[in-house]
Amino acid sequence: MPLPAPSAAPASACATHRAGWLAGGLLAASALLMLLGASVGSTGFDSVLRMAHDPVALQIVWDIRLPRTAGAWLAGALLGLAGAVAQGLFRNPLADPYLLGSASGAALGGALAMAFFGVSPTAAQWLARVGVTGMAFLGATGAVLLTLALARGVQHTLRLLLAGVIVGVVLGAARDLVELASPDILQAMQAFTLGSTSFVGWVACVLMAAAWALSAGAAWTLARALDGLTLGEATAASLGLPLGPMRAGLVAAMALATGTAVAQTGLIAFVGLAAPHLVRSIARVTHQRHVLLSSLMGATLLLAADILARWVLAPQELPVGVLTAALGGSYLLWLMHRRSVQGGAL
Repeated sequence: MPLPAPSAAPASACATHRAGWLAGGLLAASALLMLLGASVGSTGFDSVLRMAHDPVALQIVWDIRLPRTAGAWLAGALLGLAGAVAQGLFRNPLADPYLLGSASGAALGGALAMAFFGVSPTAAQWLARVGVTGMAFLGATGAVLLTLALARGVQHTLRLLLAGVIVGVVLGAARDLVELASPDILQAMQAFTLGSTSFVGWVACVLMAAAWALSAGAAWTLARALDGLTLGEATAASLGLPLGPMRAGLVAAMALATGTAVAQTGLIAFVGLAAPHLVRSIARVTHQRHVLLSSLMGATLLLAADILARWVLAPQELPVGVLTAALGGSYLLWLMHRRSVQGGAL
């Protein structure tokens, strides 16, 4: 009868081994993609080759390509982290970072800023740029706070989920009204809702890195709650976990990660949804490791998609949100088809 215990230990060791290889592979892929991202653009590799003695080429690489590449990696890391937290918190593999209404709130904040300043997010004036991104972040934060208020806290997961859906619909309608009142912002709002890393600078990279450090630290510290919730609410409570405060911390980490990413890059679909799925398909580990691996996976996915969006129609480029939606949606459709054939759950 004591035979199952020895078999469980090797299985856990195998998962840990796979997780280590996955982390190493994602870091190596990120490094290679960083180098490639610095070389992809309208002038191709020529700017990289000439930047040592050409100030214009150096400016193109250092001030445009490198911050954009680093920004895509950081935004993907934030979305992957938030997606892993959301799926663990709601115990739903279809949960995504925008579930608490942050996407609609950010879009409304961006629309109000554009209507107020009369500019687009591509404007050169730094004050206007700060206004748009700052309002988008405030809108995302306000949407999450409104969701928490409607749900009366974080104690009831289903109530929190329903409140997030309602807030998303209401704020989406409010954004539509702002666009109808200011039709000149429609084109700029389209760019925001499709998602783009084109105008990410070093300041945005610093902000996203700081947000990632805070949210990753919180998720790592509170990951025991996610492990407990996989066994059910009653079981998690019986383990002595303070679920209320831990849920609040996880919601704050998810909101910070999502709001910061959306404020800087707009609405980028499916990265936060697909990254945790890919990690689970390779290595099933505890949530402490799963959250960080999902963050690395999201960073790698969005950086690869951003490079592909720049390259596929060069010198023009696709909005990266369109590309991630097409690729991520195709992956999830294939996954659903495979699981339905096998008779399993998603």
